[in-house]
Amino acid sequence: MSTDTLSKPAPTPITIKELNTENPRWCAGCGDFGIIMGLKRFIVERQLMPAQTVNVSGIGCSGRAPNYFNTYGIHSIHGRPIPIALGVALARPDLNLFVHAGDGDTLSIGGNHLIHGINKNFKAVFLMYDNEVYALTKNQTSPTTRRDHPTNTQPQGSFLNPLNPITVALGLGASFVASTADWIPDHLTNTIKTAFEHPGFAFVHISQRCPHFDPSNFDHKTSTWFSFLKHPNGIEPDRRLADKTEVLEHDPSNLAQAFQYGAAERRYFGLFFQNKEKPRYDQILHNLVDKAVKKDRSKILDSFLV
Repeated sequence: MSTDTLSKPAPTPITIKELNTENPRWCAGCGDFGIIMGLKRFIVERQLMPAQTVNVSGIGCSGRAPNYFNTYGIHSIHGRPIPIALGVALARPDLNLFVHAGDGDTLSIGGNHLIHGINKNFKAVFLMYDNEVYALTKNQTSPTTRRDHPTNTQPQGSFLNPLNPITVALGLGASFVASTADWIPDHLTNTIKTAFEHPGFAFVHISQRCPHFDPSNFDHKTSTWFSFLKHPNGIEPDRRLADKTEVLEHDPSNLAQAFQYGAAERRYFGLFFQNKEKPRYDQILHNLVDKAVKKDRSKILDSFLV
């Protein structure tokens, strides 16, 4: 059984128009538009066959994403896109697998599944949509809401410091950790490309604007507040912004330095860490199945006879 998810190019050219379905139902200016367009650009660039591509999501604004791709898709339940995606990876290792999850699906109700998804390291691109607030449920504090920011559940300001998705993923032992933003389209698409080529669970954190409930967050019109990480084995800085902000050389094999950049107050976009040698649960299981002794189905229960 093959575990190679890099599908052959489509027999006829795939276009953005052919990937579109209904018009997305998000607020004007929502960063989710940019994220799904970045993924569509990659699918077209790589010419992935829609019939061999699956988008899995949980609940929240990001949960709608599979509805807007003319591919196979699963709009699952809150916090559970990772175990469902694992089921897809085990049943059909030949498919191209993308997982869409918000800050709640990833770090709140879905936090326990993130632990095991990262540990199992099955082949998938995990896209974390992080607008730092629960938007679909009308502006509630989320695990990544910055401290003192007012929400409907904590109108005097969020009580606690937010969880840091980058250091959480690194601390859990992720084999691939990268970060990008919805308003930097070339960098976003290149990040997805690098994540797709990774042989394992690729954790991609995406800073995502929410102009309706948190319009002052993420100043997408300037670039002085963030830096790009650059390396021959990493992700190239966005060519439109590289000369307008700081670009740092960072070897993605350097875990200690990845933690330093991930924990910094300044935001960094690029590839923090990659380990291509980490064992994959799906690959190990498929190899065991391939090597298993074949049995006659009519005799499978014979060992239970008394």
